[in-house]
Amino acid sequence: MSQNKSLRFMQGNEAIAEGAFAAGARFYAGYPITPSSEVAEIASRRLPQLGGLYVQMEDEIGSMAAIIGASAAGKKSFTATSGPGFSLMQENLGVAVMAEVPCVIINVQRSGPSTGLATKPAQGDFMQSRWGTHGDHGIIVISPSTVEDCYYLMVKAFNLSEKYRTPVVFLADEIIGHMREKAVIREINPEEIINRKFPKCDPKDYKPFEREEDGIAPLASYGSEYIVRLSGSTHNDAGFPDSRPENADKFIRHYTDKIEKNKKDITIIRKYNLEDADYAIITFGCTTRSALEAMDVMRTEGKKVGVLQLVTLWPFPDEEIDEICARVKGIVVPELNLGQLIREVDRVNSYPIPVVGVNKVNSLSISPYEIIEKVGEMEKCQK
Repeated sequence: MSQNKSLRFMQGNEAIAEGAFAAGARFYAGYPITPSSEVAEIASRRLPQLGGLYVQMEDEIGSMAAIIGASAAGKKSFTATSGPGFSLMQENLGVAVMAEVPCVIINVQRSGPSTGLATKPAQGDFMQSRWGTHGDHGIIVISPSTVEDCYYLMVKAFNLSEKYRTPVVFLADEIIGHMREKAVIREINPEEIINRKFPKCDPKDYKPFEREEDGIAPLASYGSEYIVRLSGSTHNDAGFPDSRPENADKFIRHYTDKIEKNKKDITIIRKYNLEDADYAIITFGCTTRSALEAMDVMRTEGKKVGVLQLVTLWPFPDEEIDEICARVKGIVVPELNLGQLIREVDRVNSYPIPVVGVNKVNSLSISPYEIIEKVGEMEKCQK
């Protein structure tokens, strides 16, 4: 390995934390919760070494508020939680959306609802990550499937957060968070890091929500020479409350448009053997690993099966999925829930092909052979 690369045997949660540090994150506030606690543990040790700050809060409500405040003061900030804590964060997540404050929220999913099975895997927060906070808004959600992903996609999460002035959800799961495997970790070059735009105007002319040509407003820091007004209430360009209908329309549309209009820049998908595929498996997170193994087994048997992995879950890659639906005979969607991703695939699919799920909520992972069996059933029905 070269000097700036190292082969590591590491845990997913460790890679998540190290990815955040590599992206420039220097503030963490959180409340420990299984199966994300290793992120907090590592942050508590490493951030002081990096000149950063770790704060253990009284709960997840305060944790989300704290990272918003730290980000508003100019520090890249993040927190980590799991299902119950993610639910508590939703109100302040909406504040971050409304005030357009960059931050990253890590949700290492576990079985639910409520306390559920605290140490067992699930993927039941797919829809909550998109619609958990109330009101119309856009959101960016990224999901890893390997330990290497945890590192590099955390850098991507912070870059997107800073670029678009938005909270980003990093939706992992217990399997990926607690898995240990080999990972090639390299130093992130400075030119790979995106930092938020700071204003260049005279301080007296600064308006914290006045957008530039790219549709994003520069963000000054609390404590700087600029006056910064951030609020969870509907505001105008200067940050003052403004309840005029035309102003509300302008901003509420903006929270969605700045994400949806930049989907090509934001969306990450991975295609495996889809060029000649008769059947496609659409997947995310830990189930991607089973899907790829299933594909390899079926390919050795002469069956043309491909995989589409969604790395970016939201905004949803409608066009990419539509293009696949137009070419295959059927689609299988494996997920550790009762059918959340498949609802979106069904929404996009306008072709006369079956879309079937492989669903588990019993705390066990989906095996490759359960996916193979489902593809086989589909083949039989179409003969």
